[in-house]
Amino acid sequence: MTSLFEAASLADLAPRPLAERLRPQKLEEVVGQEHLLNPTGPIGRMLAGGRIASMILWGPAGTGKTTVARLLAQHTGLHFEQLSAVFAGVAELRKVFDTAKMRRTDGQGTVLFVDEIHRFNRAQQDAFLPYVEDGTVVLIGATTENPSFELNPPLLSRAQVLVFRRLDDAALDVLLQRAESLLQRPLPLDADARAALRAMADGDGRYLLNLAEELFALKVPKPLDTRALSEAVQKRAPTYDKAREGHYNLVSALHKSVRGSDVDAALYWLARMLAGGEDPLFIARRVVRMAIEDIGLADPQAVVQAVAAKDVFDFLGSPEGELAIAQAVVYLASAPKSNAVYRAFGTATQRASETGSLAPPPYAMNAPTRLMKELGYSRGYQYDHDAPDGFAGANYFPPEMPRETYYEPTSRGFEQEISERLQRWAAIRRTQG
Repeated sequence: MTSLFEAASLADLAPRPLAERLRPQKLEEVVGQEHLLNPTGPIGRMLAGGRIASMILWGPAGTGKTTVARLLAQHTGLHFEQLSAVFAGVAELRKVFDTAKMRRTDGQGTVLFVDEIHRFNRAQQDAFLPYVEDGTVVLIGATTENPSFELNPPLLSRAQVLVFRRLDDAALDVLLQRAESLLQRPLPLDADARAALRAMADGDGRYLLNLAEELFALKVPKPLDTRALSEAVQKRAPTYDKAREGHYNLVSALHKSVRGSDVDAALYWLARMLAGGEDPLFIARRVVRMAIEDIGLADPQAVVQAVAAKDVFDFLGSPEGELAIAQAVVYLASAPKSNAVYRAFGTATQRASETGSLAPPPYAMNAPTRLMKELGYSRGYQYDHDAPDGFAGANYFPPEMPRETYYEPTSRGFEQEISERLQRWAAIRRTQG
């Protein structure tokens, strides 16, 4: 029978993933998070002051959140306790807090690291509050989700939110160099394939090292090119959760690219959403909204193009129908822009709520009955088609309300013609007054 000591020795000899073997042993070895760790960063300032506060580490997977939490505990001499919100419940939390209390009486503090902290429900999150507040534990939570949406305000008020960035190209290459140094041989890739490998990782250092480990295990006669690399390893699917923040960020980027007349960026974000599995009809509906909200009457064809794209997708389906959405996005991004109608309707809606139940002028009301005619309904109405240029110049605001201007067309696109027309009518109306 294997003894505990023998089992421990076997565990030490067991193969470990490359990412684990390269896990930083000092904070100075962490890459890509210099904005947090340098002397002027929030963590750097904490360490210079000889203390750490409770914090929420928010960022993509594979950016070093767990490593930093572990090294902070090590640097400050605190006991490191780790939980995963995926598996832990109230009973486990209670045990951790009770043990932390006992440890505190012996003069040692506890760093409680909770991975995926956003998976705890509201009641479980509230359970942390008294122990964080009285210093029983220093809480370090890690999450890939926006804390503003996923964590209780009382918990957020007791912890500093630190944003971890996806690893950039330079940081990813540092990890590859460390892997090559550890294994004492180069990756079997040419320069282009090496760059493609970093792109495949999508900012995730752990995923990059897992890919590198696969490549180190290959026996190839010469370095792989980009095509051979794609055949050798599984490409990572883009991070895109249709129900969470990433969804709204990409929708916003698409909409703002169209509004900002950046055709190529708009196509990029459209492609990102489709590659992530977004429903093309959802995108088509958003494109119709862009046409109305941001282009309006500067190009009345914009909404026609947007609705047509939706109809084409309904008719053809995917993937051919997606090209119609792309065409509409290009049309809208390159169209003249105006939100004049959007603003005008907003102002008119506000004034309608402020002015109550003012009646139209009598000549603007129908008179289908004798009584209504006797009361003056429709009296004095001027039929515009009988007037020169089809415009009689009557005022249709309530008599108790002065004329107001809501719609102010721009000088862009078709709205320039509308503006000239409205100015001409305004001049005629002034002569009528």
